[in-house]
Amino acid sequence: MKKLFLLIFFGITSTGFCQLKSRTFEEVDSLQQIQKRKMVVFIHTDWCQFCQRMKATTFKDPEIIEKLNSDFYFIDFNAEERRDITFANHTFKYRPSGNNVGVHELALQLGTINNQIAYPTLCVLNEKNEIIFQYNIYLGTKDFKTLLENLEK
Repeated sequence: MKKLFLLIFFGITSTGFCQLKSRTFEEVDSLQQIQKRKMVVFIHTDWCQFCQRMKATTFKDPEIIEKLNSDFYFIDFNAEERRDITFANHTFKYRPSGNNVGVHELALQLGTINNQIAYPTLCVLNEKNEIIFQYNIYLGTKDFKTLLENLEK
């Protein structure tokens, strides 16, 4: 009975504590030198309800977490980040557009589709930092799993 309890306990905790590894752009630049992988960039804001829902559901799914952690570099990127970011030998800055309002240049670079940016946006980059996929609508767990499967092909 004790062995069964331990097996169940460790089974629950090993999946229950599975966390998504989020990297910075600077980290990915270094990691690409060691192991080439595609990057999945989740561009969001704090005020976007659909972004928060994706964080609470899609990015909490154990299968998605496992796939992103093992096969991709995942970057959780707030489009209103105010710090300078150096990525692919270029420095990107926050661009204020009013009182306490603005957007980061890198969010614009990666998330603009049809001359506008909307949230949430998923941007996938290949190993050469080239955009190979962009999508700017909420993605549920099932659709996100399908996307990841297609990205591996």
